[in-house]
This record gives sequence, C-alpha cells and structure tokens, in this order.
Amino acid sequence: MGCRSGYAHGVRITKVYTKTGDDGETGLAGGQRVPKDALRVEAYGTLDELNACLGVALTAVHDPELQGVLQRIQHQLFDLGGDLCVLEEDKVRFGMQPFPPEPVVWLEGLLDRATEELPPLEEFVLPGGEPGAAHLHVARCVARRAERRTIQLARAETVSPNVIPYLNRLSDALFVFARLVNLRAGRGDVLWKKAHKRGQAKPSD
Repeated sequence: MGCRSGYAHGVRITKVYTKTGDDGETGLAGGQRVPKDALRVEAYGTLDELNACLGVALTAVHDPELQGVLQRIQHQLFDLGGDLCVLEEDKVRFGMQPFPPEPVVWLEGLLDRATEELPPLEEFVLPGGEPGAAHLHVARCVARRAERRTIQLARAETVSPNVIPYLNRLSDALFVFARLVNLRAGRGDVLWKKAHKRGQAKPSD
C-alpha cells in the first residue's frame, strides 16, 4: 500500500491490495507515482516501522504514564508521515498545515522532567534490562534511522522545518524512557563496562 491518501484528505481505505505497486512504484498523496525506494518513501516508510516498534513496546511497558506518552507519540508519527507523503505544493491544494512545533516542545518538556527523576549517567548504557526498556531501545535506533533518512530527503527536497527536530528529540526521549522503565522496575541501567573492568577472555590453546 502506498502513501495513504487519508493522511491528506480523509479518504476511506476499502481495499488493502491495489496491484498498482507491482511495477515497483507507489503513489504519494497528491497522486504522483514514485519508486518505492525513493528518498521520500524511505523516510515515511521508516516512520511506519518506528510506529510498529512502539506498538510492540507498548505490549511490554506497563507504566500507565509511559503508555499514554507512547500512544500519543504514535499519533504524532502518523501526523509526521502524513506531512512527508505530501509534496509542499500539494499541501496548499489540500489545505494542509505543516507539522507543527508543539510536539517538539512537548518532547522537550518530557525530557526535562525525566532528567530530574533519573540518576546522572557515569557510563554508557547497554540496551536491555526490562523487556519494555529493550523494545524502547530498538525503537530509539529506528528513530535515529528515520532521522537520517529524512535528512537525506531534506537535502534533495523541501521538508517541513519541525520534522527533523522532532525526530532528533524523539530518539533522545526513547532513550530516556528506556531508562525510566528500568528505574521504575527497580533494576536501574544496564551499564557498559570497560574491558579492564569486565575481564578479558583468554585465547584458547
């Protein structure tokens, strides 16, 4: 399925397969046909992958506050995908506003509050700990990839100014949320240990 036109003007999806993508192309919301590996498709496709990662994380995160935050982020990612699958000239035609700054400010507020709760880091954190934390670390990595894909797109085409800052804050937020899950579960961070502290494996004879 290509870029959902419902992103732009609320068209109901009645059929999952259309066969229109069998030639390796997909449709943007404005009707343009583009290769499925085009930069724009890579960018909003990675957002879709990130949203799916958050859906998995939600099955393992049991903190009601974080559940609400993650669900809100899922909606914001859908908004973000809608922004990316519509060319700038078509946004005027659809009466569509660009992705707003408020979600960026909201994430910054979450980061500030979480920083007050978390202990300062003295070593790098390894992905792991509670299942919910591990899933959030996976989502964090996908968020960084989504950011990289969107930066690539922005070098070639116009991207709304708040999109990249949002993705940058989001990956930071997912890292912090993973730490919060472990902290609130009473186990704390899984810390990287330098080689001389964890011992070196002896070569076999």
